[in-house]
Parts: sequence; C-alpha cells; structure tokens
Amino acid sequence: MLWQNEPCVVVGKHQNALAEINQHFIKQNNIKVARRLSGGGTVYHDSGNLNFTYIMNGTTGKMVDFAKYTDEIIEVLNEMGAPAERNKRNDLIIDGKKISGNAEHIFKNRVIHHGTLLFNSDLEKLNEAIRIEEGKYEDKSVQSVRSKVTNILNFLKPDITIENLKERLFNFVLKKYNQAELYILQNKEYEQITKLKDDKYSTWDWIYGYSPKFKLKKTLSINKSELLAEIQIKKGYIDGIYFIGNNRYKVETQSFTEILVGLKYDDEQIKKAIEHKPVIIDNKQFTTKEIIDFLF
Repeated sequence: MLWQNEPCVVVGKHQNALAEINQHFIKQNNIKVARRLSGGGTVYHDSGNLNFTYIMNGTTGKMVDFAKYTDEIIEVLNEMGAPAERNKRNDLIIDGKKISGNAEHIFKNRVIHHGTLLFNSDLEKLNEAIRIEEGKYEDKSVQSVRSKVTNILNFLKPDITIENLKERLFNFVLKKYNQAELYILQNKEYEQITKLKDDKYSTWDWIYGYSPKFKLKKTLSINKSELLAEIQIKKGYIDGIYFIGNNRYKVETQSFTEILVGLKYDDEQIKKAIEHKPVIIDNKQFTTKEIIDFLF
C-alpha cells in the first residue's frame, strides 16, 4: 500500500508521546499526533512524504526482515537516480542523511512492514515538530534517535513528481510478485477503517494514555519561596504530585494536589477542571496559566 497523510507526527507504540513532540509548535500549526501499532521512533508526515506498507505472511521466527522490504525500495530509488542505501538502524539514507524510517509489527504469522519516504517534505516543520526539550521527562520508554534528514527530490531530476515515484513502486511490485494485482479499497472497507480509527486510533487514550508512566520535576513559586515538585503521570493521568522540602506549606500543598491528582494530563482538560476551583497556598491564589505552566 502507498499512502499519504496531512501534517502529523507519528510516535512508535512504546513511546511517551509528549516526550517526542514540540507541543507548542504542533498546536500552533494544527499538526496532529498519532500512535502506530509498530515500535520504533517518531516520524513526521505531510503531503510531500510517501508512506509504503507491506502486509505479508511469514514463517514464525523469520518474519522480522527489514532488508527484504527496504531492498525493493532502494532498488526503485537507485533506478530513478537517487543513491539510497540502508544504514545499521534500518533507515534509508542518501549522502548520510535520512530519507526513510522503518518499523515492523508481528501478529501470529503475519508481518506488517512500513516506512516513510521523504520526497519533498517541509523539513523546517519536520525538525520543529519533533524538536524536544532534553531531560524534561523521566521515563523508560523507547527514545527516538534524531537524524539529519533530506528530501529524495534533491537527488532526482526536478521535473520528477511524487506521482512518478508512486507509479514506479507499484509497477515494481506488480512485476516482481507475479500473482500481484492492483486492488482498490471499497466503500465498505473504508467504513470499517473509519470505525477502527474512531474507536481506537484517534482516541486520547491510545495516543497519549498508552504512553508508559513518566515523571517530571518542576518548581512552584510561592510568593518569595520556591518548592521543587515531582509530578507522576500514569496512563495519561496525574497520579501524584510530591513536593520536596519546606514543611511550612505541607497542609496547603496537600489540598493543591487533591485538586489536580486524577485529572487527565492534558492542558485543555485541566483548564476546564480547575476553572472554578481556586488553588491557594500561603494566601496566594494561583491563576490557571500559572498552574498550566507548572504542570507542563
């Protein structure tokens, strides 16, 4: 399958979504966030990126085979004039820069292999959307390996389009697999796909709630004092807020945590939840913005 997405960031199954994205930038630019079923690192999609997917039967114990699928992509790109190759991390690269990230998922005797192909993507947005604040979150999730990227079009004749690449890839597969035939998804299948998207893949619980538990350390300013706090997030919800030092505010900070613990770790949800619940410590009433800045 060959497919494209509107601008979005796609995290791997076992990643902490918030630790992989530039939250402020993606909200400003209406870039969506998705979590896929396969592992691996975070990638950026837009209309200048072409995604490819193989779904095939395999033999138990022998199904993980990145070379089997990426070699075909490399062959097509090489024939078109782009000197692509595969590195040790199973990325496809040209001139040392990444053009394709790949991942696989196994279920029984079936394997899905998919990858990106940066044909003519907006690389400035790509880099900004996945720019992260190092050390902000502490967790045991799979961390993305950031790489320098480039577009395939930079190595092709300028009149070649992404449609040309699609055609070459389809023709290659139809020729190599002699029983292959072109198949167009039907309306009934689109209905099933949409239901699966609505029921699972576009839900907050899957995109953010599925993230491994994590914690962050932040400082809360109270008049002329500062308190260090550790915020723990589990299954996407605030599981605990622990203030370190200065017992003077112990009772007041306890009431503060009672308001916040149990809320979904989402700025919009927290704003709604605390809108009419005044948070006061040492006669200081915290604004909604101060609380959001503290938590995020």
